Amino acid sequence: MYEEVSIRKEEVVRVADEIKNDEKRLGLFARIGLFYRQVVSELRKVVWPTRKQLSTYTSVVLVFVAFIIAVVSLLDVVLTKVVFWVFG
Repeated sequence: MYEEVSIRKEEVVRVADEIKNDEKRLGLFARIGLFYRQVVSELRKVVWPTRKQLSTYTSVVLVFVAFIIAVVSLLDVVLTKVVFWVFG
């Protein structure tokens, strides 16, 4: 198992070195184009959520944020009353 990991690590380092060498030879606009192509390639690998999942996740986040706002507001009111009671 350790050999497999070290081989992968060596391969990643080798590929990274090749990319660095290629980038040194490329001009500014070629590097920008390479970056754009790599971004598009990575975005194609993304598993995008369905509309139902997206609405569910959005609802969960909004409910959680509303809950945290309520807790912080309650603590603010309580601490305000305590401070006014102590310091008059």
